[in-house]
Amino acid sequence: MKLIGMLDSPFVRRVAISMRLLGLPFEHAAISVFRGFDAFQQINPVVKAPTLICNEGEGASVLMDSTLMLLYAEALAGRSLMPDVPAELVRELRLIGLALAACEKTAQIVYERGLRPAEKRHQPWVERVSGQLLAAYRELDAELGRAALDSSETGLRQSGITVGVAWTFTQSLLPEVVPADGFPHLVAHAAAVEALPVFRAIPCDDAVQLS
Repeated sequence: MKLIGMLDSPFVRRVAISMRLLGLPFEHAAISVFRGFDAFQQINPVVKAPTLICNEGEGASVLMDSTLMLLYAEALAGRSLMPDVPAELVRELRLIGLALAACEKTAQIVYERGLRPAEKRHQPWVERVSGQLLAAYRELDAELGRAALDSSETGLRQSGITVGVAWTFTQSLLPEVVPADGFPHLVAHAAAVEALPVFRAIPCDDAVQLS
């Protein structure tokens, strides 16, 4: 398998970390959807990161969307990073949904600042998205305050991966929008998982290409 995309994308990074935890070997191509648009388009005409090439050669299957890739990865590995007890699963899905929403809102603000000319930015829209971003993290911090996530490498579930990856992503780009001192439980969780060998091996860094 080959994973295409930059590791500063939380969607790419959550897939890479999950596949490492599942024991699945893969190649990584650090191609940017912006700087490497033409090269990416040759692999996936939709130019969406992450992209996962499931097999090489004629008839190669190309997947998009990190959640769908993880379904495939777990099927290959024969085990899951998700709980199978319904009461635990619904909380797991809620946490993942909040974390992915935070990633999406972070990206929207970053794109607005980086791609749209200043005179064309719509401040009320930016404020609305910022409010949604803060709401997602307030909900997450409250959830972790009620019950912390397992942050050990043997006990890590998909929620623990995605929440940690999301928080690191936002803090690397928008710390002034989401002040860390207002989210103590998220800070503690992210610090714990980022110290794990599997997280250190797959950093949030667009200059890294995994060997």
